[in-house]
Parts: sequence; C-alpha cells; structure tokens
Amino acid sequence: MPQAAISILILTLDEEVNLPACLDSVQWSDDIVVLDSLSSDRTVEIARSRGARVYQRPFDDYAAQRNFGLCDISYRCNWVLMVDADERVPPDLRDEIFEAVVRAPGDVSLFMLRRKDHLFGRWIRRSSGYPTWFGRLARVGHVRVARPINEEYQTDGTVAFLRGHLDHVPFKKGFSAWLRKHDRYSTMEAQLRFQNRGQLTYVRGLLGRDPVARRRALKAIAYSLPGRPVATFVALYFMRGGLVEGRAGLTFTLLRAYYEFMIDCKYRELIRRSQGHPL
Repeated sequence: MPQAAISILILTLDEEVNLPACLDSVQWSDDIVVLDSLSSDRTVEIARSRGARVYQRPFDDYAAQRNFGLCDISYRCNWVLMVDADERVPPDLRDEIFEAVVRAPGDVSLFMLRRKDHLFGRWIRRSSGYPTWFGRLARVGHVRVARPINEEYQTDGTVAFLRGHLDHVPFKKGFSAWLRKHDRYSTMEAQLRFQNRGQLTYVRGLLGRDPVARRRALKAIAYSLPGRPVATFVALYFMRGGLVEGRAGLTFTLLRAYYEFMIDCKYRELIRRSQGHPL
C-alpha cells in the first residue's frame, strides 16, 4: 500500500502538548495537513518541523473550519482522514483504514468510526457514553460538515463503518484546558439550542438505523427534559456503569454533568435576555 494513499487533516489551536504524539501516529502518510486556528504557542513550528503542510484560518465554528479543510485545501490523495490533535491512530486502525480504502465500492464516500476516551490511564468506556460514531474518513470532494459544534457529516454517497477506534486523550493538557474548551462548547451549544427552539423533535431519526440521526434525535429529546444534568449523571454513572470505573468514572461523569449544566445555564440566560429580563 503506497504511503500517500490517504491524506491526513489535523485541526489545531495551541496544541503543542498534543500534536507531537498525534503526528507520530500518522507518520505512515506522506501528506499531512495541519489547519491551525492562529495558535500562539509552538503548534505551527512543531507541525512544520515534522513535515506537515500548514494552513491558518481564524476560527469561527467547527463546521466552517472542517469544511475549509475538506473543500478549500488540495490533497495528494483521494481520501482524507480527519484527526484531532488529542487523538491517536493505533496500528490496527491504520491497517483497517488501508484495507477499507482499497476495498471501498465507488459509491462509498464516508467511513464512520468510534474512539476510546482515556482518563487516568484507562479507557473510560462506560462513563464516556461509548459508543459514539464520528465521520472521519472522507472521499475528497464528496463530504461536507453541518452543525457548528459536535458536527454532523453529510455526503452524496454511501456511509460505511469501521471496526477500529481512535485513541482520545482529552485531558493531556490538564483539567483547566478541558474546562476552558467545554466552556466554549457549552456557549455554542446553548446558542444553537436557542436558535432552534420550538422545532419538532427528530422522531424519524430516533426510529431509524443511522446512529448519527439517532444521536441527534436523542439530544433534541434530552434538551426538552427537566433536570437534564442530573439525568446525565445518573445515566452515565449508574445505568451505563461508570461507577465500576473508579475515580476516572466518577470524575468524568461529574465533568460531563457540569458541561450539560453550563449549557442549560447559558440557554436560560439567552432566553431571559431575549425577553428583556435580568439574570
């Protein structure tokens, strides 16, 4: 399999801590692109020193950033694998990707995959809500991204699924960095929820076989429920079994519930301000 069979796209913002290990995990490709959101640390220097092509674009939202990466950058290969800086591609997934690209029928344009979230040196399978499917391996020119946060992938072709997993280390930069990132995420989710308020729940998606559509429908239903942050904690810690994952499970479940709580707080803030009421 030629090394250039698959290009790599990595989105970055101040990722000098995460980027080296990410790049190490994709060195089998000779077409690595880093799309940077004007980092202030050594991210760009590290990327260039490892042979990556670097593009810079001010960040507006995740869909716009990924669409720029997919549609406005030229690649040497027909397929591009999208990897976040805090993700790593293990050898078994690499081998499966090579095989999938070679065997892919002409109508397949997007492969979905899952990832393993790690905290305190262990895979937090239960408390992370695994499995969640992400669109990551795209045929160039056939995939676009919708939804500005927690993106959704749209394609003019067929979607297929991979067995392997990305390794995800979301806390490598520390809890403060995780909290800052999810403060931004919660603001964007609250704004999107405010813009879409009053729309009908995606019932068809809930009943269908598409895991992305089901996730969208479940999220729409969850946002309408009272006590959602508490329900999130109960679901992940007790129902999904996060309690058997020790300190890692408890820590992540509390952080996840806090994230949902921040979305609710910011959404209520937007509602009150739109009605002319103070907080």
